[in-house]
Amino acid sequence: MIKKIKIYFAKIFVGLLFFTPTNANFDIKASTVILQDYLSGEILFEKEADREIYPASMTKIMTSIIAFELISKGDLSLDDKFIVSENAWRLSAAGFSSMFIMVGDEVSVEDLLRGIIVASGNDACVALAEGIAGSEEEFAIMMTSKANEIGMTNTNFSNSSGINDPDNYSTVRDILIMSHYLIKNYPEEYKYFKEKEFTWDRTGGDPITQGNRNPLLYKNIGADGIKTGYLAVEKYSLASSIFKNNRRLIAVASGFQTKNDRSRESRKLHVWGLTRFDLIQIADKDKPITDMDVWLGKKNKINAYVKQDVYKIIPKARKRYLKALVEYNGPIEAPINKDQVVGKLKVFFKDELINEYDLLAFENIKKVNIFSRLIHSINYLIWGDV
Repeated sequence: MIKKIKIYFAKIFVGLLFFTPTNANFDIKASTVILQDYLSGEILFEKEADREIYPASMTKIMTSIIAFELISKGDLSLDDKFIVSENAWRLSAAGFSSMFIMVGDEVSVEDLLRGIIVASGNDACVALAEGIAGSEEEFAIMMTSKANEIGMTNTNFSNSSGINDPDNYSTVRDILIMSHYLIKNYPEEYKYFKEKEFTWDRTGGDPITQGNRNPLLYKNIGADGIKTGYLAVEKYSLASSIFKNNRRLIAVASGFQTKNDRSRESRKLHVWGLTRFDLIQIADKDKPITDMDVWLGKKNKINAYVKQDVYKIIPKARKRYLKALVEYNGPIEAPINKDQVVGKLKVFFKDELINEYDLLAFENIKKVNIFSRLIHSINYLIWGDV
């Protein structure tokens, strides 16, 4: 068999990350930061991304994920109602950010989720946690277990709201993992995070309308989530995502000194990510990207594909340095089974290999009969063809 190589031309979207994020000539006024291109998974910028922080109200992202997961499994419904305990109400009475629910209120899961996501209500968090797990302590165990499951290796949750507790800690890298997981796995539910206001028709008083605290939702840059945070010990924080020009970026930053810094610097971070890099699509999941020669098969060619979407981020004006090659030993002898590894897709930047992916057979190809094999062999000997 002969090793065959084909040049494969990727589709340019819009304007492999081949630079060191921490050495990028860029900075923002936060203690710890990370920025990711969603589709490629590439980290565009980071600054002390593994330093331990108090996640504050960004904790509520995981509180929401637990509820969304139960809803997706049929174990919980948006219409289910939970009775508000005195324990949940006390957070409102104590002056924490609140949905302003009252003891004995029967509140739907959907209203509690809006109270958590839009109004950042700590009281709503406790009501939801107690309704699901019986106690906030048991719910926090569920949260930490889920964090471990999705790869948040430096996180522990001790409560559902993010109120100050030394045992409630994380990193911006872990919060990025959590945010990415939310957007990928619950795209329909994620819509709550872009709602700009929520009105709660409270018991014993006029309805209360509260605005979403995420400042980027009002900046006309394509922001659609996700969650702010504040603690005196941590200052201001923000997990945010924007979708613009067919690209999604996710950023997490903590340690802003003021609300204005959080708003201005987070916007600057996203704009920098959009304008400094191009997204390149190398391959579509489950779609043929090339064909390969087949030996002694009922077909002379077989299509090959990769099992995942392949995207790369490259700095602006560097597209010419990106190259993708298909490599295989051919012709490939039949029989060939669907999903059999038949070659490699190799991605190069400036002639250096940066990634490679298995190429899989797109279909089954049977071997021809003995007479056909003889004809094939003669043709190959005479013409060098399969």
